[in-house]
Amino acid sequence: MQPRAIGAAMVSVSSDVAGITRLSTLRNSGSLKLVFPHCYSAGKQAILVNTAGGVTGGDRFSTIATVQTGAALTITTQAAERAYRAQPGEVGQVTTTLDVGTAAHLAWLPQELILFDRSALNRRLDITLGDDAQLLMVEPIVFGRHAMGETLDHIRFSDRISVMRAEKPLFLDGISLQGDAEQHLRRRAIANGARAIATILMVHPLAAAHLAKVRAMLPATSGASLIAPDALLIRMLASDGFALRQSLVPLLEYLSDDNLPTSWRL
Repeated sequence: MQPRAIGAAMVSVSSDVAGITRLSTLRNSGSLKLVFPHCYSAGKQAILVNTAGGVTGGDRFSTIATVQTGAALTITTQAAERAYRAQPGEVGQVTTTLDVGTAAHLAWLPQELILFDRSALNRRLDITLGDDAQLLMVEPIVFGRHAMGETLDHIRFSDRISVMRAEKPLFLDGISLQGDAEQHLRRRAIANGARAIATILMVHPLAAAHLAKVRAMLPATSGASLIAPDALLIRMLASDGFALRQSLVPLLEYLSDDNLPTSWRL
């Protein structure tokens, strides 16, 4: 079957002699584009916009970003992404490839992915870190909007995250849900009834120093641990998307040193 919507965005940023991050390459095509609001920091901020309004079966979206040596880039989304009902046999594909160079900094801060009943989506995020590269990554997912009475009786969802450093895996993660998501999420070993989750990874020389503060900020349904001396991993579970945001936004503000993109507060 032919894709229903196609979009691709590619960006590369570099640092000039004054330490200011500059745009080196930008290519947008189809219904996916990157826009750059004015900011007063030395880094660059980009907002990923999907003009198709969501993802459905057969769609193909690809984002590639390169943060060159010493540069700093924050990428967020204009709003929550939505994975809508797909036709039988059709699966949406979303791939993101992020390359962070030596002593560079990337904040990958997309807003929630909201899954609707009968959605079918394969998603993959691949991040490569250079020497002394810093990363702040969040991936929030909402399984239906509880306030709207939505249930996920049948979905197909595959999600893979890979973070590599020095050609070795730093963090590998995956979700695979097929069929009745409500039944799966009710299982104690999976989500214990939670309908919203978030994974946060911070790679920073001072990551260990943040551990105690982060744990104090988290609700009882969440946890944090060090997976490397400079890598802090946080898992969050919440009853719905609203409850997740109540805990997630203050946490991201703290970890981003109060530089959370404005779109997260709208």
